Amino acid sequence: MYRLFFVCFLALTVSGLDVYSQNLSTRKRIYGIVIKGGHVIDPKNNINEVMDIATEIASPSQKGQPVAEPKIALIAKNIDTALALQVVNAKGMYVSPGLIDIHTHVFYGHSKSDYLSNGSIAVIPDSYTFRTGVTTVVDAGGAGWKSFQTFKKNIIDISATRVLSMLNIVGEGMRGGEYEQNIGDMDSEKTAAAALENKEHVVGFKLAHFGKADWTPVERLTKAGRIADMPVMVDFGSGNQSLEELFFKYLRPGDIYTHSFCYVPGVREPIIDTETKIVKPFIRKAQQIGLVFDIGFGSGSFDYRTAIPAMKQGFFPNTLGTDLHASSINGAMKDQMNVFSVFLAMGMDIPSIIKAATWTPALTIKRPELGNLSKSAIADITVISMREGDFGFKDIVGNRQEGKRRFECQLTIKGGRVVYDLNAISSKPHLQ
Repeated sequence: MYRLFFVCFLALTVSGLDVYSQNLSTRKRIYGIVIKGGHVIDPKNNINEVMDIATEIASPSQKGQPVAEPKIALIAKNIDTALALQVVNAKGMYVSPGLIDIHTHVFYGHSKSDYLSNGSIAVIPDSYTFRTGVTTVVDAGGAGWKSFQTFKKNIIDISATRVLSMLNIVGEGMRGGEYEQNIGDMDSEKTAAAALENKEHVVGFKLAHFGKADWTPVERLTKAGRIADMPVMVDFGSGNQSLEELFFKYLRPGDIYTHSFCYVPGVREPIIDTETKIVKPFIRKAQQIGLVFDIGFGSGSFDYRTAIPAMKQGFFPNTLGTDLHASSINGAMKDQMNVFSVFLAMGMDIPSIIKAATWTPALTIKRPELGNLSKSAIADITVISMREGDFGFKDIVGNRQEGKRRFECQLTIKGGRVVYDLNAISSKPHLQ
């Protein structure tokens, strides 16, 4: 009798466990990806602590139909991984919104004489973005109103990276040489009209490389900005004009001054006094009233002779645009993670670095749906690790700064889908 009871009890127990196990295995998944245990930094929402993040489940693509990008579903202290299709262990890593590079050159093409407008010095975005945590780039002036449709067709429409554009005030775009000196091709009305017709992709206007002491290009640029109600970005060329006049006579709060840590006295006015190394008072005032100071690191613009004194005095950049192009990626700039590391070595804290590549550029280009991890925001997410060691970081003239830490992108999620995974942290272990 006892033996019969034990057998029946065992059978019922096993059966119950089977049902329980089956229920576990068939529990409804309500999240696409859960990122576990990472140190989340979300400047918009003032989050700076260890938390989990869950994304919505991505909808299957339907032929001929656009697919909505999955959103952030939840940020919480402990999200049940059994409810996710995919789990990422981010313990010991930083988790941020997908990075926004506000200054790039991605209008790649085969016109050798066209510099950064359909030329080979620009780069194909997808080759250089996801591997460094960047999900959105802004092409800074490669296309003008005459060439924008070529840029859209050849690059914007086919890129997995979210590619936005600041139209050059020069109709021909950033073709270099005489093209960018042609005031006659700087048409405010036509440039603004092209921007308004393409508001999905155009977020502002750019002036660059003008070499004369003439305010006409700035006047044409800022007029386009006022007509379209979009920000402008100024690369002040080589006319050695007054920064104070530029900032307080022509630019508005929200407009961008790029290459702000350059050092070429007599060609372009530095933000520091070259004798005392003190940040000029009007520079601080300009930042306080809302002008955006972008790094635009590039291959000829970031110089420790300006950067280190300015940083020591507490003058930090608002945005960390890389000025991505073929020369800069093979020079001192390298990529967005290296730029992060440079500024960390100079004393900028990690939350401020993340903010300068997420929420601040999102607000600057008036795309508040980007650069944050709010519930229902687009699920662009970057997971970053920190390497410890002895590292060296160059400026564009070869000066070296030492550092003990280096950022490294581990994982990039664009629109709720893993697009880069350095160490397969989003993959299931292979069963032997």
